Order: sequence, then structure tokens, then C-alpha cells
Amino acid sequence: MQFTNLSDEPEDTGHSPAERAAAASRSTWVSVVVNLALTSTQIVAGMLTKSHGLIADGIHSLSDLVADFVVLLANHHSQKDADADHPYGHHRYETAASLVLGALLLAVGLGMLWSSFLKLEQPESVQKVHAAALWVAGGALVAKEFLFRYMLSVAKRVKSSMLVANAWHARSDAASSVVVGVGIVGNLAGYPILDPIAAAIVGFMVAKMGWEFGWDALHDLMDRAIDDEEVAAIRQTLAETVGVQGVHDIRTRKMGDMIVVDAHIEVDATLSVEAGHDIAVQARNSVLQRHRVLNLMTHVDPWRRPDLDHAAVVAPSA
Repeated sequence: MQFTNLSDEPEDTGHSPAERAAAASRSTWVSVVVNLALTSTQIVAGMLTKSHGLIADGIHSLSDLVADFVVLLANHHSQKDADADHPYGHHRYETAASLVLGALLLAVGLGMLWSSFLKLEQPESVQKVHAAALWVAGGALVAKEFLFRYMLSVAKRVKSSMLVANAWHARSDAASSVVVGVGIVGNLAGYPILDPIAAAIVGFMVAKMGWEFGWDALHDLMDRAIDDEEVAAIRQTLAETVGVQGVHDIRTRKMGDMIVVDAHIEVDATLSVEAGHDIAVQARNSVLQRHRVLNLMTHVDPWRRPDLDHAAVVAPSA
């Protein structure tokens, strides 16, 4: 699978934080309804049809349901205003939610692997599944794929990495349903052992995705910088500001789906302090308007024309 990189998308200048929160809430509630229906259907059908893979897929849907509520909780708290304890706001609730999602996926995946290995140790205990299990797996696949496409479109529209993580969680369910369907077909064809093998593959897929999400979120919590392309775009916006002669020492760190930036800008050394300050304010406003930057701290450095910087006055000879 290839995960969506939000930095490849156009800057989200048309959605306020409140609009992004509302979009996240709507899409997540849709996911709640779908996953609630899938969880109950898959687990009950798996027990009735004696399909270990279908039960594993139902547990995966259950983890999606729990993840949805984690996203809703984080989405609510991340919109709180800045306060004395959190001067930059509460945007990292989203990053923390992605970390929780990753840990949840990892735990569910490892649990599914362990359960499958226990079945594989006693292959004689694996029963033949009923054909109805295949229909349930097929229906779940269609539902999950549509859910994934819907959630990813919303995530890309409002540029939310937390929603991207939740969307790919739904896609992992769709991929797992494919594997489960293959295992059920193999079981019906006379190879019962393929059903728990399918469950083990699903467990591995879930655990791998959980590790990737968790590791990525952990780096963001450790103030990882944004990618070079986005830094270059911010640098260009600063450089295009009237009065800015140069830009250097740009430092960035992620704050949820937003960015905190420090930058040095160069202005004409002959300008007054007030004029230099006005240029810095204009540069900051331009960046905040065009990029998903939460705050920009500027340091103003004096700039002198190269031809005057090293000029020397030579006295006429006597």
C-alpha cells in the first residue's frame, strides 16, 4: 500500500479549523455506523459459519470502531483555544490520537497472529466453513472500500493526517477482507487450513500498519521537521514579501496537522526599527494565509548592498 502524503496536496487555504473539525466529525460518524454494522455482522456470521478468518476480520472492524471514537475525542480536544499551559494550542491531540491508533492496530494485529498460530498448531481442529461466509466477506469488502474512499477524500480536502490514518485503517480492513475471502474459498475447496492462514496474514497486515502509524506519530511528537518541498514553499513566500532581501535559518516542527516555523529574514539595514518590524509582520501574515502554519517567529537581520558592504573611502594623495 502507498500512503497519502499530505505535503503533495495543495495548501488548504479554504478551510478554517472549525470547518476541518466539522468535516472530521461527520466522516468519523459515518465510519462509526459502518463499522458497528460490520463488526456485529462479521463476528456473528463467523461464529455461525465456523470461519476463523471472518471472526478475525470482525475483530479488525471492532478495532476500527474503537479507533473512530479515539479520533472523535482527539478532534474535540484539538480545537480548544490556547491557554497558559498550552500556548500553541492543543493541536498535538491529533498526533497523540495517531499514536494511539498505531498502538491499537499493533496490539490487535499481534493478538490475531497469536490466535491464528494456536489454530495452526492443531490443524485437525479447523472445521469446514459454510458458503455463506464468502458472501459476508464480499459484502464487507465492498463496504470497507467505499468507506475508505469517502474518508480519504475528506482527509485530503481538509489536509488532516489523523483522518488519513483512520482512512487507511479502513483500507486495511478492505485488504484483509480480500485475504479472508481467499481463505474461505480455499477452505470450501477442501483445504480447511487456509482459513486460519488467512487470519494470520490479516494479523500481520494490521500489526505492520500499526507499527508504521505509531512510529510516524512518535517522530512528530519529537518535533520532526516538515519535508523539504514544504519548507521551500514557505521560504518562497517569505522571499516574495516586499522589503525582504533574504531568508535563512528556517526551522520547522509539526503541531498536529499544523506547522510552527522559526525564520531569519534580512531587511535593509538603513531602515528604521519600525519599518523593519512592519516588513516582518507582513511576511508572517503572508505565510499564515498561504500555508498551514500555526505560528511564525521571525528574527530580523540587517542587510547591506554588496557593493557598499566592503566599500572603502580612499583619501586623495597630497
